[in-house]
Amino acid sequence: MQNLGWQKKALQLAAIYNILWGLYAVVFPYHFFELINIPSPRYIEFWQCIGMIVGVYGIGYWLASKDHLTHYPIILVGFLGKVFGPIGFVQAVLLGKLPAAFGYTIMTNDLIWWIPFFLMLKERYDHDKFNLSGK
Repeated sequence: MQNLGWQKKALQLAAIYNILWGLYAVVFPYHFFELINIPSPRYIEFWQCIGMIVGVYGIGYWLASKDHLTHYPIILVGFLGKVFGPIGFVQAVLLGKLPAAFGYTIMTNDLIWWIPFFLMLKERYDHDKFNLSGK
């Protein structure tokens, strides 16, 4: 199946963003904390590990961009992370574990991707619902 629509562009944009953000967190692990003027974590390697995970998601998004209906599990896993991440963030803010300024990462890493990822997953759901052969 050839995919040349907005879905391909959205997934490729998500891929590039995630890879760049992941590299940023790995190569410049202290920079974000300096930008929002909060102390760096004691074990910065955890932040770098998060960067590595985000970057790997980017590779998955790029692969999914080739055929989003077939590779929807990658999109689903990404979408779930983009929903659960903000939930954890809100909990951490309410418990006083993270400052609200940390939310800048939530906006760009998670919230802006909710609609396109949801629409792609809905498209797959509708495809299965109306295509009883499951292909």
